Amino acid sequence: MARMLPELFSSSVITRWGAGEPVLSKRNIPYEAECVFNAGVAKYQGKYVMVFRNDYQFDGVGGFGRCVLGAAFSDDGVSWSVRRKPFLTVEGLNDPEITRVYDPRLTVMDGRCYMCFAVDTRHGLRGGIAVTEDFESVDILSLSAPDNRNMVLFPEKIGGMYMRLERPMPVYSRGGNRFDLWASRSPDLRYWGDTSLVLAVEDVYYANDKIGPGAPPIRTKEGWLTLFHAVDIDHSRGKNGWETSWQKRYCAGVMLLDLEDPTKIRGLYREPLIAPETRYETDDGFRTNVIFPGGMIAENDGTVKIYYGASDTVECLATAHVDDLIRLCL
Repeated sequence: MARMLPELFSSSVITRWGAGEPVLSKRNIPYEAECVFNAGVAKYQGKYVMVFRNDYQFDGVGGFGRCVLGAAFSDDGVSWSVRRKPFLTVEGLNDPEITRVYDPRLTVMDGRCYMCFAVDTRHGLRGGIAVTEDFESVDILSLSAPDNRNMVLFPEKIGGMYMRLERPMPVYSRGGNRFDLWASRSPDLRYWGDTSLVLAVEDVYYANDKIGPGAPPIRTKEGWLTLFHAVDIDHSRGKNGWETSWQKRYCAGVMLLDLEDPTKIRGLYREPLIAPETRYETDDGFRTNVIFPGGMIAENDGTVKIYYGASDTVECLATAHVDDLIRLCL
């Protein structure tokens, strides 16, 4: 396998579904598709629902001509039925400023499904929050100023305020790609502020490039169980995937945030929770050695389902017991 050095390993509490086989890939999509990944997943109205990113029309160098969001539904969280047309497209947003929509994250609150997402615009990258009840249409509640993305919503108000985790991209003030994980508050999901740093790149030994949110947090007895992505780069790595040069590696990390004040870290697992190891994670795909967690569901029996994009190409599933994940952090 084309694993990057220095080698990193997943925690022993993690079990990959199907030994690392995808739960969703382009072969499952009833319309044009190439890379199907970085999905948001939630339980909604008695079913599992997934909104996934679909990049297609690869230019042969380093980019895709099209990106849409698709929707899929499941009774067990493993076998998925994909709706026969995309859920959200640039054209559907009806805004000539927006050129691409991608990277959805789902949170259910008060019987409604909220979706964080990113858009590229003619004047910068923006993070958005929308709400849907039928996965046919969306109502956009807010769009950030450039450049802010990877937003995820907490599933309930905290101290009377909505909260989200996010990754601003301060190229000048931090230098290069030194991007960190922050939190902001809102009274109404439209206006955001009171922003605080939660976790910095230098706090994660296996990241030297950037970190940011993963899946929306879930409440546990010990705190908000929170996934994040962590990126290291080595310019000697060369070509890894379809691009001329891909030198980064993405891992998933886990931490516990305080229930009353999620800007405070109660515990942080110092090693990667999930590192690239299987064929779909290290050998095959657009950008290999990429793990990106976008969905996390706590089941009644204590099982936690973690949905993650692998190599920016397919969507995979791992499981762990919630008590084991908590013990890693404390």
